[in-house]
Amino acid sequence: MSSPAAQTARRYILTASVAAITATGAWYGAGLKTRQEFAQEAATIQQATPEEKIEQLEAVKAKYLARRAEMQDKIDRLQIEAKSAPSPR
Repeated sequence: MSSPAAQTARRYILTASVAAITATGAWYGAGLKTRQEFAQEAATIQQATPEEKIEQLEAVKAKYLARRAEMQDKIDRLQIEAKSAPSPR
């Protein structure tokens, strides 16, 4: 029979091994999914008609313009706060 210390060590080693295998599998699976999604998106873009491509580009442009407006609002608010804050002496 194994000693209690050996059984404890074996239990820790098995637990760590299972955790490592699970983490590696999850990481590899996520990478596969990402590559598949990228390939599918690339195929969709290649098969799109010019009108669909224009619609996609306009949607991306609208998203970027909205983000730009949000950022500009934040910049304006920060500039107002900086002007109204008392200067250190």
